[in-house]
Amino acid sequence: MGFGPFLRLEELAPDVALIQALKERWDPECHTFLFLWGHMIPTLENVVRITGLHVDGQAVTGITYTSYQELVVRLLGLEVRGERSSLVQRTALQASLGVANARHRMGESQAEYMARLMEDARAVLAEEEGEAMDRDLRRFLTLVIGKLILGTRGDPVGCRCLPLLEDLSSVGSYAWGAALLAHLFDSLGTSSREIGVAGFFPLLQVWAYYHLPSLGRGVARRRGAVPLLQRWRFCRDERSLRRQVTLVHDILDTVPFGHVQWTPYVKENDAAQPWVERGRPYFGRDIWLHCFNTVVPLHHRLVARILGLHQAVVEFPTRQRPWERPGRSFRVIQQVTDWTVRVREQLDDWEQRGKEVVSEATSDEDYFRAYARRYGAQVYKGTRRPLDREGRISSFEGILHSTIQQRDDLQAVVDQLWAELDRAQQMVGGASSSREDPGRSVLKGQLASAAAQAEDALA
Repeated sequence: MGFGPFLRLEELAPDVALIQALKERWDPECHTFLFLWGHMIPTLENVVRITGLHVDGQAVTGITYTSYQELVVRLLGLEVRGERSSLVQRTALQASLGVANARHRMGESQAEYMARLMEDARAVLAEEEGEAMDRDLRRFLTLVIGKLILGTRGDPVGCRCLPLLEDLSSVGSYAWGAALLAHLFDSLGTSSREIGVAGFFPLLQVWAYYHLPSLGRGVARRRGAVPLLQRWRFCRDERSLRRQVTLVHDILDTVPFGHVQWTPYVKENDAAQPWVERGRPYFGRDIWLHCFNTVVPLHHRLVARILGLHQAVVEFPTRQRPWERPGRSFRVIQQVTDWTVRVREQLDDWEQRGKEVVSEATSDEDYFRAYARRYGAQVYKGTRRPLDREGRISSFEGILHSTIQQRDDLQAVVDQLWAELDRAQQMVGGASSSREDPGRSVLKGQLASAAAQAEDALA
């Protein structure tokens, strides 16, 4: 079914400070991280290389329901406590597989624990036949998908995947890796006050280990192991979480531009990773990612440098989604929605494998200027680069370009206000003040005052 490499992954201890620092650099409008050196983003290539999950095939989409009660009872043989819920208790799932009491043993690694858990589950499955075996397999897949790939905060397991598990022969045809990335992007867009992210957080950690080695948060442990997550372990830090987050931010503000690794996989032996070859047609493309009611864009054109290209100036995306899903607090009680109809255009884009990213730029200079104009005040102000002259100059340039943009915006406002004032004066005409329409006089006065205030701000 395509989950083999993923299920063999060993434990990677969570680096909460790194995840939190990255989350605070996330821009939900263009779905990328904002750093001093420009946009950066995990891509489908990162997903397939780091996790071994397939990113090719059918989009993980379909119908979402107000209640999953009937599906849980029919396909899993379990009960849902809340009528309007897409969650099932993890302990109930484990109990149904005969591994309810499985616990970590003293000195047992995560890999050993998972191997024992799977062995126990296989023993249960081996005793079943026909419909009973299919039911237990769906329980196991719900646990893997709902808790690991599309994980939620807390203990319950999401069961939105159940409609796709009804036909077990088609489970392996879905792009679960792409759904993982969509789910992760959506979680990164939550409030920065929420610690951590839902979803498969090790992807972000290993992505940072490869692309931002100056952070020094990971330690290589097994050269040549695949998927790539197998090669790393977290370098534990005993300092307080707040102190660690501050230190990560300080390092991100002082990393020399030349230390960012844009193409870390150029020397990889892809022959040892057949899942990479399967996903290659989806690499390096602008494409919409689907995970049921989460539909997000992968703006690969903002990170052409990971393709070995210079970054061209492109239109920076803004959040404009006409099909906006219900607010976050109403996600579990939404109306029945067929996403194959509601986002047909975006689904067609996935089926056509998006749009290939190309760049004819000969340098990144124009992109840097445009980036500084758009994000200068947000990215460069407050940075700490006392020893990096190049970075210090770039910081000042960013503030300058941002200020120029604000000036241009104010000038446009001034021009508009003076034009409105001229129209108001023409409406009033040459009539004497005694016969003038009081409403028009008030309007003219307000416009003149607003124009004067804008002129003062511009000065």
